[in-house]
Amino acid sequence: MGIDLGNRRIGLAISDSTATLARPLTTIERGSSDEQAVEAIAEAVAATNTEFGSEDAVGRLVVGLPTHLDGSANDQTPRVRKMVALLSTRIAIPIVLQDERLSSHEAEERLAFREKDWRKRKARLDAAAAAVILQDYLDQSR
Repeated sequence: MGIDLGNRRIGLAISDSTATLARPLTTIERGSSDEQAVEAIAEAVAATNTEFGSEDAVGRLVVGLPTHLDGSANDQTPRVRKMVALLSTRIAIPIVLQDERLSSHEAEERLAFREKDWRKRKARLDAAAAAVILQDYLDQSR
């Protein structure tokens, strides 16, 4: 499962059973605290596992790590690392960090082809960015 941790929303994506293609899954409205956000993610993982069954259960969480274009940490990097630390205490699934540079920009470009209304695109942007992050991970893992 791919995760794009935003300040207001958390985008989730999932891959097919062969771990070849990523697709947007859903967007979670982030709670007021990191603990609430972690709980919402844990619930989404549990719901996904229930929906898809044990054969296609979530086997890894791929969390986008925000950085500057040169790869150095930005002001969001420590926040995401903290969230990953909290998540690792709540979920017994391996968590990996994936470079998310330009993932939102790429997701916006992809969505713009199908949806001309910016407001409708914005509602789906976080999940689409999570799919870009997850797809980058899947491509690098092959």
